[in-house]
Amino acid sequence: MEQDARKAQVPLKGRGAASRVPSRFDTTATVGIDDGWESVYQEMEDAPQLKTQVQEERARTVISRNTSPDVGFSASVNPYRGCEHGCVYCFARPSHSYLSLSPGLDFETRLFAKTNAPERLRAEISKSNYKCAPIALGINTDGYQPIERNYQITRQCLEVLAEAKHPVSFVTKSALITKDIELLASMAKDRLVTVYFSVTTLDRKLSAKLEPRAAAPHARLRAMNQLHDAGVPVGVLIAPVIPMITDHDLEAILQAAHEHGARAAGYVLLRLPNEIKDIWREWLELHYPDRAAHVLSLLRQMHGGKEYDASFGTRMSGTGPVADLIRKRFEKKHRELGFTRLPALATHLFQPPQEKSPQGQLF
Repeated sequence: MEQDARKAQVPLKGRGAASRVPSRFDTTATVGIDDGWESVYQEMEDAPQLKTQVQEERARTVISRNTSPDVGFSASVNPYRGCEHGCVYCFARPSHSYLSLSPGLDFETRLFAKTNAPERLRAEISKSNYKCAPIALGINTDGYQPIERNYQITRQCLEVLAEAKHPVSFVTKSALITKDIELLASMAKDRLVTVYFSVTTLDRKLSAKLEPRAAAPHARLRAMNQLHDAGVPVGVLIAPVIPMITDHDLEAILQAAHEHGARAAGYVLLRLPNEIKDIWREWLELHYPDRAAHVLSLLRQMHGGKEYDASFGTRMSGTGPVADLIRKRFEKKHRELGFTRLPALATHLFQPPQEKSPQGQLF
């Protein structure tokens, strides 16, 4: 598949990426060359706002497994591929390359909805050899991204898990999760759910550039407070921490989150695997050209001279003096506010649901 590899000249309204950065699997790429008639970038600058396209698909399986030692879950379910939130730094962007699509604009404009995810989830946790372990729901791409309003796939999966008394956890940037607050509160009584809100910055204007279609920071805090008041254990994940862009907000985010009910907290440094490096450089040059080189220099200092080091144990937090300073700042404020851990999720209540058979509907 050919990809347009020309360099973006302006940010696109409502989108995090500014171009269709080529996939690492592409064999060819097209490059725009200015012929003097100022037409090369006309389409990008004058085009109407890109529309989101959603393609429905049928999944063969929905529970994914991982053995990464620095990831806090072993099983996950992702109702959607791609994410309209458009977070420019999203670690899931490279997954669109496997679909022969761009991790750039395609990731946030060409989405896939697994419409049979609830029935596949029911079937998989009904198997006789299934061993219950907490499921992270919507962890690769946000289960409560805007298209959830219409598709309700996350809600339906949550209903299957609630029926089976199966533990589940969420990480979200969306206030849309509050639409399921009654179900979440009911599950929380049996220690079957925890929710982390990912907050990158408290600056609304910066948030609109970094994560253009995610809920505004104050909306996430309000949703956090609503869930806390309903008895749902909530935490905050400051992700990512970006040197010279968002790191100054570290203590303020912890303070605000604690005031809104968060009782656990964590952070993750900016990660730039695969194509995200190109997407991130482009974003920096468009929004912060005066400090782009410095930001990349600091990242290299935290990853052993590279812009990203994927080694387990350090890929999330980095190494070196700059990373140590961020860690110490976080730990100091964490202790000051009295953050602890969210209660462990219960697995002993699990009861395999009755797998629904199409034939059963005939009788």
